Amino acid sequence: MSDAKTRPTDQSVEAFLSSVEDPAKLADCRQLVSIMSKVTKSSPVLWGDSLVGFGVYHYRYASGHEGDWPLTAFAPRKQGLAIYLNCSLESEGELLQRLGKFKHGKSCLNVRSLEDIDLKVLTQLIRNSVSSLKKQYGS
Repeated sequence: MSDAKTRPTDQSVEAFLSSVEDPAKLADCRQLVSIMSKVTKSSPVLWGDSLVGFGVYHYRYASGHEGDWPLTAFAPRKQGLAIYLNCSLESEGELLQRLGKFKHGKSCLNVRSLEDIDLKVLTQLIRNSVSSLKKQYGS
């Protein structure tokens, strides 16, 4: 197993969140902590220097690459929030259509503010993602 660059740390999530200068973004971060903690039934852990993760699963690819990664996570970014999920447009298209304003990558939703999205839809996307990962990887 190769060493992943982003690993869980023993750094305080609260101290990290306290460093978020924008009060609105800090409030969004605290709301994500609440939602993700409830869905995963896990406490937040700081992964690397900026990723707040919840739960963990162990992946192993056919190539032999393997490692550990949070079931779900978020990171405050300059332009908003990055929310890490295991969802695809094909499988979650209907929910994503109802989510609100966001941009996306392969496993990441980028939102400017939680005010721009439907939190019930986001919570369901997180639930679906966590459930999918547990089924796939047996976490």
